[in-house]
Amino acid sequence: MQTGVNLIKLPKVLDSRGNLSFIEENNHIPFSIRRTFWIYDVPGGVRRGAHAYRESEEFIIALSGSFDVILDDGKGNITTYHLNRSYYGLYVPKKMWRVMDNFSTNSLALVLSSTDYSEDDYVFDYEEFKSFVSHE
Repeated sequence: MQTGVNLIKLPKVLDSRGNLSFIEENNHIPFSIRRTFWIYDVPGGVRRGAHAYRESEEFIIALSGSFDVILDDGKGNITTYHLNRSYYGLYVPKKMWRVMDNFSTNSLALVLSSTDYSEDDYVFDYEEFKSFVSHE
């Protein structure tokens, strides 16, 4: 596991009518939620992400189905996390290259972000990302 990355088990309330899980900002995840988005209807073989953020932190949950999150710190540490349970989420700190891959049919990825959307926060070029993190 890379520095700062954390697979977090969320509360799970068992009930014969159906289970319930929840997330509280600054409690289960280490930031206030500024933006929420979801990824769905991903065609077979398509990857999402392939970028890093300068400032945004994320919490990623497989609400339905499964997918892999591949994280790279730019210093040779690459780890793949397979998300397939709606009561687990992956905390991804800023300055981490991320790729989402291997989406199952009808998968639904929920992403909670610590910042509002800003195109300037994205790093899409991998070599630029490696240079960016090596100067810290």
